[in-house]
Amino acid sequence: MMGSQFLDYKVRDLALAEYGRKEIEIAEKEMPGLMALRQKYGQQKPLKGARITGSLHMTIQTAVLIETLVALGADVRWASCNIFSTQDHAAAAIAAAGIPVFAWKGETLEEYWWCTDKALTFPGNKGPHLIVDDGGDATLLIHKGFQAENNASVLNVVASSREEEIILQLLRDTLVSDHGKWHRMVEDLKGVSEETTTGVHRLYQMLEAGTLLIPAINVNDSVTKSKFDNLYGCRESLADGIKRATDVMIAG
Repeated sequence: MMGSQFLDYKVRDLALAEYGRKEIEIAEKEMPGLMALRQKYGQQKPLKGARITGSLHMTIQTAVLIETLVALGADVRWASCNIFSTQDHAAAAIAAAGIPVFAWKGETLEEYWWCTDKALTFPGNKGPHLIVDDGGDATLLIHKGFQAENNASVLNVVASSREEEIILQLLRDTLVSDHGKWHRMVEDLKGVSEETTTGVHRLYQMLEAGTLLIPAINVNDSVTKSKFDNLYGCRESLADGIKRATDVMIAG
C-alpha cells in the first residue's frame, strides 16, 4: 500500500480501493499467463529501470497487467484511453498500491488529455522508454509535440473540433513551460505497442509519410488478437451490449 506522502495520482475516489483489490485478486485467478510471468521472472526483475506508460482502458484486468509490469521491475504510469471506460475501483486500487494512475469514469476532454500528458511525464521531466497504447493518443501527442518544437507554426492551424483545439492548447502551453520535452521523450523511447485498428491505421499513415519517429508493434493484427479477440470477443461484446442496453433476455 502507498505511503501517506504518495500523491502522484488522480482517481475518482480512493475509498474504492478495497473493493478494487478484491476484484483484482479474483481476476488474477483468471489470468494465469500474467501470474506465471510474475512467478517465473519476479526475482530477476527483467524490466528493472524501464519506464512504461500505458494509455489503455483502466479496468480490473488492466490492473493485473500494471501490477505484473511493476512486479517485473518496471516504473509504470497509466491513463485510460477512453473517457468512459475506467472502472473507478480498479484505478483506486492501483493508486493505493503506490502506482501513478490518472483515470476516472466520465472525464472531460480537457481532463482526458491532461491525464495522458501526466502518464507520459515521469519524475525529473523524463519520458517513457515504452508505451502501451490503445487508439494511438499517447503516440499522437508525442509526435505532435515533436513537430511543434521543430516548427511552432503547426499549432496555429484552425482546429476542426473541440478536441483538436484542446490538444493544440496543451502543446502551446508545453512549449512555454518545458520546450524540448517532446524531443527528450523521443530520444528515450524504444517503441510503442498499439492494440486497435484505429491506432494501427495512424501508425501506417505516419510510416508512409515518413514521420513515424519510433519503432511500433502492431498488436491488432497479431494472431491472438485478430483470430481470437477481433472475432469472438466482438461477437460476445455485441450480444452483451444489446442485452445491457435493452434490459431484455435473449430468450425473450
